[in-house]
Amino acid sequence: MTDTLTITRPDDWHLHFRDGEMLEETVPATANVFGRAIVMPNLTPPVNSVAQAAAYRERILAQVPAGVTFEPLMVLYLTDSTPVEEVARAAQSDFVHAFKLYPAGATTNSDSGVTDPGKITHLYEAMEKYDVPLLVHGEVTDADIDIFDREKIFIDRYLSDIRSQFPALRIVFEHVTTAEAVHFVQEVNDLTAATVTPQHLLMNRNDLLVGGVRPHNYCLPILKRRQHQEVIQQAVLEGHHRFFLGTDSAPHARNKKEAACGCAGCYSARAALPLYATFLDQHNALDKLEGFASHFGADFYRLPRHSDTVTLVRKPWSVPELVDAAGEPMVPFYAGQELPWSLA
Repeated sequence: MTDTLTITRPDDWHLHFRDGEMLEETVPATANVFGRAIVMPNLTPPVNSVAQAAAYRERILAQVPAGVTFEPLMVLYLTDSTPVEEVARAAQSDFVHAFKLYPAGATTNSDSGVTDPGKITHLYEAMEKYDVPLLVHGEVTDADIDIFDREKIFIDRYLSDIRSQFPALRIVFEHVTTAEAVHFVQEVNDLTAATVTPQHLLMNRNDLLVGGVRPHNYCLPILKRRQHQEVIQQAVLEGHHRFFLGTDSAPHARNKKEAACGCAGCYSARAALPLYATFLDQHNALDKLEGFASHFGADFYRLPRHSDTVTLVRKPWSVPELVDAAGEPMVPFYAGQELPWSLA
């Protein structure tokens, strides 16, 4: 039995830091483990220009602990009115690494998102031309579509066409939650990848709804049936090189989660790497952690793999019951639960 595991320093390829005082918690929690992170732009107002991304990046860097090397990889928020020139500016910058497609109303702070993903083909064309990746929150938002079907419908209605029309465009299908999403990524070309969250690996909708509604397991896209969870798990366990770590860690104060209309998001940053290690260890697949966490995402984004390492030890520790979030208590993902792996 392995008691220590040293891997190339990992990266988080899907992360929400939020802004303001919240950065005092979220930035160190990630930077102390991960070398880089793809930073989601769904602030209020959204980060939709290179200039806004530069300013946000400086606010993030100001909270990186002394002596820690960390690089935030900035993302711009697509809207119906995003100019093609902004794609060119993003490509010319050395810190913007992608654009994010949020269908309007799909998730937290997405109201300014794209109202019809089929009508911004000029932007996909520019991203393909300048080789800037497209990151996709893959859900439709029609009121008459069941929330558990929204990912599949998005593939059928939009993503298949985008993939076929722009074969040289790099696409990341974020936080895949269904068998249909996994199979889509596996079956199309090598310029299509997916991020996988701890919650979608470790949980299914029973963990949200059985025995009472559990608001701290509520996220979007919502947890699905066990058979979908198992397909996601299998892609990771096989070591498929286009499925890689993206926590979608999304902080919300407890009073925003435990509410009549609770916010979606699981704050997993502090426990992320031990959570992934625990899952892989349970399936005798710890040898798959380094590729998933440290290699595949860097390769897809065409960035160098890190030269430094992190070490995990088989030493139980408990995820905190509460952490401070801008002066408010926040309940992290897996709060109070013991994990068999911890960071050395």
